Amino acid sequence: MIITDPNAIEARSMEIIESELPFPIPEENKAVVKRVIHCTADFDYASNLKFSPGAVSKALEALRRSCRIVTDTQMAKAGINKVAAEKLGIRIDCFMSDPDVAETAKRNGSTRAVASMDKAAELDGELIFVIGNAPTALLRVKELIDEGRVKPALVIGVPVGFVNIIESKNAIMEADVPYIVAAGRKGGSNVAAAIVNALMYQITR
Repeated sequence: MIITDPNAIEARSMEIIESELPFPIPEENKAVVKRVIHCTADFDYASNLKFSPGAVSKALEALRRSCRIVTDTQMAKAGINKVAAEKLGIRIDCFMSDPDVAETAKRNGSTRAVASMDKAAELDGELIFVIGNAPTALLRVKELIDEGRVKPALVIGVPVGFVNIIESKNAIMEADVPYIVAAGRKGGSNVAAAIVNALMYQITR
């Protein structure tokens, strides 16, 4: 039978994912893992996603306090559910296209991803960093943490690719902040957005 109702399709998808998980996932982390598998059809994320102790519960607390979300790509920003974010009073920012970020990057000889993280470090209030593409952004977040300029409520570190990818993820897992990281080369802006949505849906649905 062909299922056409969107809610029924999602519900059935989650049932299939649950039945095909290769091993038990801790309950606190399961919604995030299943949502990422849902958007990728890749069961490697059952083992690839790494969570610091209590990362999900700490993230949920920050979201309930209407923390601010900063992404490294417009794609990740676009993929985050705006209705859920609005319900929680959450602002989502991506500074990659800002003229001042491009100017700063050119002046400093850095990437725009690095300059955008520097701009984010000037924001007030609680921040969740959502990095799905640029390992240089993730490495800069680690430096900002080490410098005491930011203390993120959560770092989602899932850049995809081949250069500086594993190093940047390992660096965040060594930082003294809550994190959700996709170990290895896999990841992407879609994965980053899926993790945020999985967290918000636990509050808004």
